[in-house]
Amino acid sequence: MRSSTPEDLSGRCERCYLPTALCLCAEVPVIPTRTELLIIRHNKESQKSTNTARIAALALPRCHIVSYGAPGAPFDPSVLDTPDTWLLFPDAPEAEGPPPKRLVVIDGSWAQARRMVQRVPALRRLPGLRLPPPAPDTRRLRKPPHPDGMSTLEAMAGALARLEGEDLAKPLLTLHELMIERVLASRGRLGWENYL
Repeated sequence: MRSSTPEDLSGRCERCYLPTALCLCAEVPVIPTRTELLIIRHNKESQKSTNTARIAALALPRCHIVSYGAPGAPFDPSVLDTPDTWLLFPDAPEAEGPPPKRLVVIDGSWAQARRMVQRVPALRRLPGLRLPPPAPDTRRLRKPPHPDGMSTLEAMAGALARLEGEDLAKPLLTLHELMIERVLASRGRLGWENYL
């Protein structure tokens, strides 16, 4: 059984958007980073309980989310003007040199993310950070359109592992697994009794 997030969040946590019985907020670690993270989230992702960018922002104090594509609210590209900023995106030109001070992360479906990068010239000018593909047996909430696809939270963990070390990324990957379990439980694929 598939559930959608009610617009009024009835019966759901206002922070993680999961049903209150499955709320994972108490399990979210606080992970300080040197790197500032700016997530540009497609408006259609903002209300989904499966949106991993929301969970990443709960764990990372130096993470900020800005919206893209909201009706009547054009995207302001000036948020990309900070010097020493890289883009986490598979098609971005690979950056060289010391790690960036800030990393921009695109959050949306693969088609949404590609269109966002195409429509914002300032994103295409940023040096890029690419990641190796995930393991083929990686658990998913949504099926990616190609084998290199991964959730925003997974991609951020991979980027932080590369920029700041594997130990920093491990709690994010653990959080991702916990989120998968809780979302599957909310869909009836795992027993709720494990969380009550």
